[in-house]
Parts: sequence; C-alpha cells; structure tokens
Amino acid sequence: GSLIEQLTTEKYECMVCCEVVRIVAPVWSCQNCYHVFHLNCIKKWARSPASQAEDGNSGWRCPACQNASTQVPKTYTCFCGKVHNPEWNRNEIPHSCGELCGKKRQCLDCPHLCNILCHPGPCPSCPAFVTKTCECGQTSHSVRCGQSTKIHCSNVCGNTLNCGKHSCTQVCHAGKCSPCQLTAQQVCYCGSNFKEVLCGTKEEFSDGFGNFSCQNICGKKLNCGRHNCTQVCHPQPCQLCPRLPQVVYRCPCGQTPLSKLLELGCVERKICTDPIPSCGKTCGKPLSCGSYEFIHTCESLCHEGDCRPCSHTSNIYCRCGFKKKVIMTSFLFCWFFLVLIAAITFMCDKRCNKKRSCGRHKCTEVCCVDTEHKCSLVCGRKLNCGLHRCEEPCHRGSCQTCWQTSFDELTCYCGESVIYPPVPCGTQPPECKKTCTRPHDCDHPVYHSCHSEEKCPPCTYLTQKWCMGKHELRSNIPCHLTDISCGLRCNQMLKCGMHKCKRICHKGECLIDEECKQPCIIPRLYCNHPCMAPCHPSSPCPTTSCCAKVRYPKKIHCKFTAAISIATKLTDLQLGDSVEISRLITKKEMKQARLQCDEECLALQRNRRLAEALEIDDNSDPFNIRSSGPKYSDLLKEDARKDLKFVSDIEKEMRMLVEAVNKGKHTKKSHCYPPMNRDHRRIIHELAQVYGIESVSYDNEPKRNVVITAVKGKSICPSNTLTSVLDKEMQSRAPPPIPHYKQTDKSSGNSGLSKPLKEEPVIDYFDVQD
Repeated sequence: GSLIEQLTTEKYECMVCCEVVRIVAPVWSCQNCYHVFHLNCIKKWARSPASQAEDGNSGWRCPACQNASTQVPKTYTCFCGKVHNPEWNRNEIPHSCGELCGKKRQCLDCPHLCNILCHPGPCPSCPAFVTKTCECGQTSHSVRCGQSTKIHCSNVCGNTLNCGKHSCTQVCHAGKCSPCQLTAQQVCYCGSNFKEVLCGTKEEFSDGFGNFSCQNICGKKLNCGRHNCTQVCHPQPCQLCPRLPQVVYRCPCGQTPLSKLLELGCVERKICTDPIPSCGKTCGKPLSCGSYEFIHTCESLCHEGDCRPCSHTSNIYCRCGFKKKVIMTSFLFCWFFLVLIAAITFMCDKRCNKKRSCGRHKCTEVCCVDTEHKCSLVCGRKLNCGLHRCEEPCHRGSCQTCWQTSFDELTCYCGESVIYPPVPCGTQPPECKKTCTRPHDCDHPVYHSCHSEEKCPPCTYLTQKWCMGKHELRSNIPCHLTDISCGLRCNQMLKCGMHKCKRICHKGECLIDEECKQPCIIPRLYCNHPCMAPCHPSSPCPTTSCCAKVRYPKKIHCKFTAAISIATKLTDLQLGDSVEISRLITKKEMKQARLQCDEECLALQRNRRLAEALEIDDNSDPFNIRSSGPKYSDLLKEDARKDLKFVSDIEKEMRMLVEAVNKGKHTKKSHCYPPMNRDHRRIIHELAQVYGIESVSYDNEPKRNVVITAVKGKSICPSNTLTSVLDKEMQSRAPPPIPHYKQTDKSSGNSGLSKPLKEEPVIDYFDVQD
C-alpha cells in the first residue's frame, strides 16, 4: 500500500540517482526487497565495478538489499512480468498491466496463485481455506492456506520410540520423538560386570548374552574343563585350550617338533595337564627389553611359562646427551618404554647457557633439547609513545608502534589548534602560533607561542637588578636570572669583626660553617708589625717571633724576641739599676745576626758613593717617578711583571676605547674580552678602576669573560701607563755608568776626584748603644 501511494503521487525516489520516479518512466523492481529503480539507473549500476559481488562470480548486487543477480535487466515490464512496456492508465496502478498478478506466493506449500491485480511489493497471504492434520496426524482442522503456524491437538503422541519397545508419552508435537528415557541393565560378555544405560543403547553390540566388554580377563572355563580363558572379555566363544595334545606340536621353545622328541624316548602326552617335553636347547625367545637393532634373547634352557628377566645392561642418556646411566634391561618392558625413560624420566642437572631467540635472555633450561630456544618472556620495553609497554613475546629488533588509539580530540593548551580522532597513542599536541596564555610569574609582555610543555620558557625581558652582594644595580639583565655577580670583591665584614670577605660577589653568607682564617692585622706590641697568625677574635695574639721582612739595607727577619728582653732591661736602667748586656746575646748569636754583603748590597754601596760624588740628593726625583699620577697597587705591578705583554695589550685596548668614546657621538662604548682565567680577569678589573671604566664578568667557568664599558666624561687615559711606570722603575734600579774624569796634573798623580770615597761603616744592629 505504501509503494502504491508513493508511486501514484510521484513521491518515491530512486536510490541510485536520488530523483523522483515518474509515472511514465521505465522502472525495474527487485524481486527480493521490492525496491523500485529507474531502468537506466539500474543498468548503469549493474555494469559498474562497485556493484560486483565479493566473490566475483555471483553477478551484481542490488543497491538496497545486496541480493546478487546474474542477469542485467534490459526491458521494461510490469510488476507481474507479463506485459512489456506497459502503458500508463489513470485508473490503474503506475507501471502495472491492470490484469491479475498470477505469481506464486512465498508460502512453499500453497498451491494457489496471487488473485489480485498486478501490484508492486510482495503478494498477500492466500485467503483460501484448506484441511490440514495436526503434528501427530490424529486430528484434522480447516485453516487458511497461507497460515504458517503448525496445528497441535491435545492428544498423546503414542508413536513408537527408538528402542522399539516403548511409546511416546508427549502431547502432540512437531518433529521426531525424543529418545527413550527409561533405563535398562546390561551385562558384559564375560558376565562379571553390570551397568545402567538408556533403553535401546548399543543394542547392536549384543551377542545374545552380553552387550559390552569390561576389559577384564574373561576367566571362563575352556573346553578342556581344566584351564580358564586368558583373553580380555570378548563376545565370541572362547578359544580351544592351548595345551591340548591336538594343539601343541613343538617343544616350549618351538625349535624341535614333539614327534622327534617322541622318537628319542619322551613320553607321549594324553591330556592338557601333561608336561610338554623340553628339547634341552637354549630357549632363545626374544625378550621385550631389546630394540630393533639389538634383540635380547632368553638364555635359559627350553622351558614352559614366561622367560626370566634379562641379565643384560643398557646405557640410557639424558635428554641433552650430557650424562648417561647404566641400568638392567629387565626393568624395561619394551623399546618404547626405553625411549620414554631416556627422553622424559632421566634428566641431568646441566643448565643451558645459550641465548634465546630474543638475544637478551639466557635459556637456563635444565637438560635442554630445544634447538630454537624461543623466549617465553614478555618483552616489556617501552613503545614509541612512552606510555605503554610491549606485550609481545620477547623479540629482537625494535618493537612495533603502539596500537592504542584515542577517539578524543587532541588540542593545544589554548584550544586553537585541534587534531581530530582517531589520534594514535604518543601523538604530540598540535603546534599553535598563538601567544602563550598560561599564567606567568612576572608581568612582562609574553613573546613565546603556545606550547604543550608544563613549564614556560624563561622570561628574557631586560630589567635592572642588584647583584648578590648589593654592590651595584646592574642593567640589561634578563628577568629569569636571579643570582647575578658583579665580579667585584664582596668586602662584607665577617663575623670576627676584623676582616672583610675576599670572595668575588657571591650568594648567601660569607662563612657559614667555617671560621675566619685570614691573618690577624693587630700590630705587635714592640715592632708594630701585624700579628699574621690565623684570625683569633676571642683570644690574645700569640707571643711568637715576628717573621716580617725589613730592608736595612737588605731584607731581614724581625727577630724581636731579644729586643723585648733588651727593652725590659732598659726600663731597669731608667730606674737606676745596673744591667749586664753581654749576657742577653751571646757572641755566636751576634755573629749569626750579622748580614753578609752580597751583590745587591755592593751595588747599593756603589750607587750611594756615586750619588755623593755627583752631589745627587736622595730625595730628588730625576725620572719623575714620584710625581703625581695613577697609583698602581703592588699586587698589580707584580702581576704585570709576570705577563707584561698581556698587560700592554689590555692597556692599549682600554686607551683606544676611552679615546673613541671621548671623540665620538655615543656616550658609552663597550668591549668584550674572550674567556680567561681568574688572575687575568682581576688585572682587567683593577686597570679598569684606574681608567675609570666599568667592568663586569659574565657567564660561568670556564667560559667566564669580562666586558668593559667606557663612559664619556668619566673615563680618562692616565698620563703614565702601567708598562711605562714599570720601565721607569727598572731604569731607576739599574746602576748608572761610572763617569771617567780627565787628570789635570800628571805629576801630582791626583785624580779628578777631590777626595777618596769613604767606606761605609759596618753597623751592628744588635748594638744597644747605636
């Protein structure tokens, strides 16, 4: 009805072209799902590769129900298939012929044809009435022909069951009757065992007495009446007694006929209980312990009954063949059991040290016979995603990519960039070019893009920050840097209250768990030299001899221990007491205290005599050494003497930088020195103070370097450089050349000098009167 209405009102659409099926357009209808298509559309679809069946031999598939058809439709017929190219009639169903349908109905047992007009869709059920019997066949009823339900009566079935003895007790039912559920008792063939089974079970195996074999020894009396049957419970009659005279024709070992033994005088057997004559030869029967290659035989004389156990020994090896055992073959019933013992029961204790197939683990199997040594452990290594582990058996090479997949969208932190599912495990968040929106520790502008890492990159905005020792405010410092060193000496007062920290600008306290070990600077009581002992703020200075060096005219150690005692005696002299001075210092000590003149002392004496001869004042400054100028520390001069070329290059660079900033337009100019050691950096810092230049150390060891900055109006070039000062000092220390004077009077023999030079008196510094 729905198909007729849609086709009449032209609302039905073709599934191929998705266009409305017109009432005058040629159509084709599927006989399985009854969908209607344009004839041209279904032809194109049947010829296309997409319509072919999966096996390739069943033809083309219907677009709606996927039912395969072998023939491609070629002509336009009505729904019942009787009329080709049916004409449209306003009073009839579109695409129908207007005659009776006449098609066979879907019901298999209905003999009537469809009796309505040509129509689309399936034929309705048959309305005719027929007489049908119930399932058991005892009653009949009048029902419609198209009725598919089965007819059941209320009577008992009564059909004979499979056992042939009992009848079915179920109410009228469909199909075969169930097997008989009653039980019957069956006996075995030998009559020793019974069992309960369903009625009719294994009736075909009955021999008239029993129905099954109990697998025990039969035990029935044989026909001789003296021996019992030794076969397993069997349905056939028992065999003849194997010891009857009519059956036995040879001796027990089977090598000699009994007729030959009778000729030799043996007694003829009458009944089965008579003994079988022995031939006296070796038995020779094969024993069950041998193998196919080496057969063990009985070594006893011809005898009745079973043979004795074998006396031979056999070597059996463990599974891997590393160890062997020697056992009696009498314990082995057959060669198969020998193989079974050798392969399973006997195993040595040797562990296999070969690598397994994975190449990572050792086999460690006891008595191993494996050739491939497959690893049974789980791989367990992390996959490329970094989240899951490999669950395959341990293997060589790289693991496969992680097969886990997420069906959630993967976005960046701000949500602007998206990767749509499915997303393979381990996929990184998409790259986003938007500015980072995460909360930051500072309020400076953000210049980096959105990122997936939890921690943002450090802020590089340039700020002003104090150094760790609060010496100066540093400029152009990135925001993320916290511990900044200015490169200057700390100079903070230590806990002792006497010394200052000599470390380079640092973080935290100067001395945390240590005590000050700088030399004490408290002047001694009698010589005024510093104490120089390790710092002792809470204790008095120790009374040790002074080791300071004095120049008079040569550096000597200040031995003031004797001077202390002399000063004490002088105090007694002032009070009017007499003192024996000779006892204070021995002659040996006085002799040791005298200084011997060396080359330097002789040069000083010569220079002093020349100065007196040339009337040169000691306080004069002929080379302008003591004139006003930059003051260089002694430590700096010492370092400069060690590396004069380095100091000369540094001063040259500083003078060029100061001249350039004073003559140029810029107020500041900087120069960066390459990385160098701590001593060289200290020289640069001290020279920068003389030139009025700012100096800062950057980076960490071993790449720590110094940057100097000259400021216009503040930086100056000193009149005397450090190298020139050192040169002048060297010239002043060198002895001047001795002048030669012409003689005025040869006869007199007097030289140009007016008077001979005086000899310097030897001064005894331990003489109390002097």
